[in-house]
This record gives sequence, structure tokens and C-alpha cells, in this order.
Amino acid sequence: MNFHITKDPDKEASNYINNELYQYNLKHFPTDLKGRYKEIKLFLRDENNIVRGGIIGEVCWNWLEIQVFMVDEDLRKLGLGTKLLFEAEQIARESQCDFIKLDTLSFQALGFYEKHGYEVYGCIENVGRDHKHYYMKKDLN
Repeated sequence: MNFHITKDPDKEASNYINNELYQYNLKHFPTDLKGRYKEIKLFLRDENNIVRGGIIGEVCWNWLEIQVFMVDEDLRKLGLGTKLLFEAEQIARESQCDFIKLDTLSFQALGFYEKHGYEVYGCIENVGRDHKHYYMKKDLN
């Protein structure tokens, strides 16, 4: 057999890789968790319906993973991020998730997450040479 590696933006190939991994993973999870997947998209909009922040993530099996969480800089410290986070946590509870996981950089929101009960379970040093990359989790049980 002869194999080669390509570098192309092949959406069909990407879908194949994602689906094959998903199907493999399903074989290792209890039956009651199979098929538990949904995208979470929460948007903070102003009075003109302009997006000023939001959370993008997904419920997968028994957890919620927050992949992107942003609030415009001029709106920070007004409690809007907390409201967004609480809404995501409520969705996780309604979805019977056991925990939420996310990551943040040292110059982003470590203290914000810690204030809301998230704990660091891993850290990578020397990110961008001067920063740290934190992996965080909050148990919901």
C-alpha cells in the first residue's frame, strides 16, 4: 500500500475524520450517554441587536465544554459575563451534565472563573513565551 499526506481544506475529509472518531468513542460510553450532543450558542446583544459577547460550546455526553467565551472590553465588570456563565451552567444542569470544562490564558479570565467555582486541573507554561494556558473544570454535582 502507498499512502501520502495532503494539506487541503477538504470539508468532506474533515467530516469523515470527525465522524469516525465520534463513532469510535461511542463504543466506549454507556448506552444512556450515547447521542448526547448539542451545540450551545448564547449571545449577549445590545438594544440595537448587536452582538457584544457570548458563549459557544457544546454538551457532549456528560459534560458541557465552553469553547469560546467573550464579552466586549467596555462591558466587562458589569456582571454580564456572570449572567452568561450562569445561563450556560443552567443549560448544563438541564442537560444532566456532571461538569463543565473550559480553558483560559493567564491574561484572560482566570480570576473570573475561580470566583465562580472553577478549578485549575492543568496548566501549560511558556505560552506566547510570557503566559500560561489554564485548563479548568467545575463539578455540577
